[in-house]
Amino acid sequence: MPQIVVTIDGKTYRMACAEGEEHHLEALAADVDGKIAELRKSFGEIGDLRLTVMAAIMASDQLHEARARIAELEAQRDADGASVKASEAGGESARRDFAQSLDETAASLEKIAAKLAAGVE
Repeated sequence: MPQIVVTIDGKTYRMACAEGEEHHLEALAADVDGKIAELRKSFGEIGDLRLTVMAAIMASDQLHEARARIAELEAQRDADGASVKASEAGGESARRDFAQSLDETAASLEKIAAKLAAGVE
């Protein structure tokens, strides 16, 4: 199992990860480091533990918002899918009605043609 060293808030940590996940873990650590730096800039020296907890809450809030957005998009996708199915069903009905109308028009034209042919003879 690969091990990497990351730096968060000036402190280094050795971490293990799955093969091929090294860059992903480094990016996550950099994101946490950035959040802590942002909080430190905004609030000053308020304690390492407090900054870490605040950064974790910020990350959790972002995750919560992303999950809510995903659920919203999935619901919209499902509604759109139902709408498309209803539209397709309505389209099929319209095609059947149009075909029936064409059949009726063709039958009427055949009757007219037959009357004209009978009148000519």
